[in-house]
Amino acid sequence: MTSPWYKSVFGLRGLLFFILAVVALLTILSPLTSTSYDASSTGSSALVPNIYSNYRRIKEQAAVDYLDLRSLSLGTSLKEFPLCGKERESYVPCYNVTGNLLAGLQEGDELDRHCEFEREKERCVVRPPRDYKIPLRWPLGRDIIWSGNVKITKDQFLSSGTVTTRLMLLEENQITFHSEDGLIFDGVKDYARQIAEMIGLGSDTEFAQAGVRTVLDIGCGFGSFGAHLVSLKLMPICIAKYEATGSQVQLALERGLPAMIGNFFSKQLPYPALSFDMVHCAQCGITWDIKDAMLLLEVDRVLKPGGYFVLTSPTNKAQGNLPDTKKTSISTRLNELSKKICWSLTAQQDESFLWQKTADSNCYSSRSQDSIPLCKDGDSVPYYHPLVPCISGTTSKRWIPIQNRSAVAGTTSAELEIHGIKPEEFFEDTQVWRSALKNYWSLLTPLIFSDHPKRPGDEDPLPPFNMIRNVMDMNARFGNLNSALLEQGKSAWVMNVVPVNARNTLPIILDRGFAGVLHDWCEPFPTYPRTYDMLHANELLTHLSSERCSLMDLFLEMDRILRPEGWVIISDKLGVIEMARAMATRVRWEARVIDLQDGSDQRLLVCQKPFLKK
Repeated sequence: MTSPWYKSVFGLRGLLFFILAVVALLTILSPLTSTSYDASSTGSSALVPNIYSNYRRIKEQAAVDYLDLRSLSLGTSLKEFPLCGKERESYVPCYNVTGNLLAGLQEGDELDRHCEFEREKERCVVRPPRDYKIPLRWPLGRDIIWSGNVKITKDQFLSSGTVTTRLMLLEENQITFHSEDGLIFDGVKDYARQIAEMIGLGSDTEFAQAGVRTVLDIGCGFGSFGAHLVSLKLMPICIAKYEATGSQVQLALERGLPAMIGNFFSKQLPYPALSFDMVHCAQCGITWDIKDAMLLLEVDRVLKPGGYFVLTSPTNKAQGNLPDTKKTSISTRLNELSKKICWSLTAQQDESFLWQKTADSNCYSSRSQDSIPLCKDGDSVPYYHPLVPCISGTTSKRWIPIQNRSAVAGTTSAELEIHGIKPEEFFEDTQVWRSALKNYWSLLTPLIFSDHPKRPGDEDPLPPFNMIRNVMDMNARFGNLNSALLEQGKSAWVMNVVPVNARNTLPIILDRGFAGVLHDWCEPFPTYPRTYDMLHANELLTHLSSERCSLMDLFLEMDRILRPEGWVIISDKLGVIEMARAMATRVRWEARVIDLQDGSDQRLLVCQKPFLKK
C-alpha cells in the first residue's frame, strides 16, 4: 500500500515533521489481531522497571528510523530487505583483515575486531548455505552436527591432523564428535581428571566443591573439553580468534556450547576484572611472555582470587630467535613471570602446568620493587580497551577467594550489597522472570502463527523445550531469566549481554556462575551467523533510543545471528513494539503482538524467523 503523503515528503521540516512521521508510520501499520496470555501470575507489579522513562527519546529515535525507512523504500510502502548474496552466508562484521591492513594495522592487530573501520554495506538478509539443515535437538545435537552448517571442508578436515580424526568422524553430510575420545592424551575425561588431581581433588566431579564453576577456555578446538565441563554442570565459555573457515567458535555454538569470538592479542576481553574461576589453554598457540607479559596480565585480570590457570603445551619446543644454548621452555619463562604477579606453580603433570592466583591481596605489597605495578583504575569497565602493563582488581570489593564462596554465590544480601544492589530489588526481579518464563514458554509454539509453514515430510513440531539450546538475553540485567531457565529444568544456556552504557550488572552475572559479556548494540555481536536459537530483549529498544542506534541495523544483526526457525521475544512499550513489528516485517519474521492485559502499555512482540531455502 502506497500513501500519498509518503511520496510527497522530501526533507526534514522541523519538530512537526518528526511527530507527523511517527504518527503516520504507526497508522500505516494496521495492527494484527493481538493474542493475549495469562498474566495473572505477574500483575502490574511484575514488570521490570523501565531503564528510561523519557518517552520523547523514543519518539526521536522512531523519527530517525522512519527517515531511514523512507530513504531505503524510495517513496513506496515498507519493503522487505533484499536477500544477501552467497558471499555473505558466513559473514562476520568487524573482522576484515584486508581492510585493517589498508588502515595501517599490523603485528597481529589486523586480526582483531575493528568495527571502526567497518564500511557500510548493503542492508540485506543473510541466507543460510544451500546445504544448511535445522540442527538436531539437544543433547543429540551436541555430538552430531550437519557438515553443511559450518564452514569446514572435507580437505580441511583430513588435513587437520590425528587429534582431529580421533575427535571427529566425517560421514556423508554429518560430523560426529566422540566425547569419549581424543582431546589430548588419553581422552577428555582423563584429562579433566588429571587437572582435578593437580588441584588436589579426587575427581573432576569435585570441581564445584573447590570453587571452580566458570571456565574461560581459550582456543577450545572442537569443544570436547567444554562439552565435558557442561556434563559436570559447570559453565565453560570458549573464546577463539576469528577464522574464515573451520572456526572453533562456530563449531562450539553449532554443538550448543557457550562460545564467542575473542582474539587474545591486542585488546582486553569484554569482561570485568575477577570474572572466571579457571582459565584454560590447551595448545592454544599463544606466546604468553611477549608484549611485556601483557597477555598473561590479561589472564590475571579476568581470573578470580584463588583461581587457576591451566596451560597444556609442549615444553620441549624452544621458542624465539636466541641461540639454542639460551632458549628456555614456555613453562620456565612463565614461572619466572608468575612470581611477579603472585601466582604459584601448584602442579605439573606431563605437558600440563597449573598455576594458582593468590587469594591474599596483601601479597602484592610484599613483592620486590621491580615487580609489575598495580593498576590504579579500580573496577573499570573494559570494552575492547588496549591491554595494560599492570595488575588489575586488587582493590576491588569483589576480591573474594573462590574457595570461600557459597553455593549460591552472588545472591546473598552481603554479596548483593557489594554489587550495590538492594536485596528487595533483586528478589522482586527474580520473581518477575520466574513468572515471565512460564508465559514465554507457552508462547513459543507455531500454533500462535496460523500460517506457520510446515516443512515437507516433517512431523508436527514438538514442544519447544527440545528445540531451544542457545539463548541470548540482549539486556540481561541481573541474569534472572538465566536463573529461571535453570530452576525450571530447561536444557538451555544463556549468553547474558549487558549493554555498555546501561547499568553495569555483568559482575553479579558472572559471580553467579553464568555466561555473560559487555556489548555495544550499536555494533555487531562477535559471533558467526545462525548461532542462537532464541533472542530475548527486555526494554533494550527503549535503552537504545538514547544511543541513537539504527533499529534497522539492529534487527538485521539479530536476524544474522538467529538460526532459521529461531525465536525472538521483545518486551517494551506499545509505541516501540509497533516500530519493532515494522522492522520484523522487513526482515521477513512472522510476528505477533501480545497484550499483557494488565492495564499497562507494555507489550510483547513474539517473532519466528522463517527458513529461507534457496
